[in-house]
Amino acid sequence: MTEGLVWLALLSVFMGLASFGWIEYRKVEAYRVWAQSFERAKYDIYAVLGQKEETLTWGQPTLKGPINLQCCSIHAIVNVVVQVDDQSVDLEHPPDKGKTVQLVLQCQDHENPFFIPFTDITMAVEWAKYLITVI
Repeated sequence: MTEGLVWLALLSVFMGLASFGWIEYRKVEAYRVWAQSFERAKYDIYAVLGQKEETLTWGQPTLKGPINLQCCSIHAIVNVVVQVDDQSVDLEHPPDKGKTVQLVLQCQDHENPFFIPFTDITMAVEWAKYLITVI
C-alpha cells in the first residue's frame, strides 16, 4: 500500500510538470506568432520585446499572446541602462549573476522610465548595447 501511495505521488508530480511544460510551450508558440512581424525580438518568462523599424514594443507573455503591450520610438530614447539587483552595471563588465535583471529605458516622451525584465544578464546587455548604437 505504501508503494502505491509513493507511485501515486510521483505520478501527480509528473502530471504537474507536464502541465506546466505544456503551458510554457503554448506561451512560446503565441510569442513566435507575435514575433514574426518584428525585425528583432526576445522572449523569456518575464517579458517579450520586439523591434520593428523605429519602434520598440514590449509586454508580458501569456497563452493567448503578449498583453500589457507598451511602445516607444527608438529616437525618443535618451538613456539605456541595465540594472542587476537594482544597481546599474557596466555594460563592458556585467556581473555573472543576479536576482533581478532589468533593461531601463528613459524616453523623452515619458517622465518615468520603462523597466523591461530579463532573466539573462547577457541578453539584457546585448539589447542595451544595440539600442545605444541606434539611438
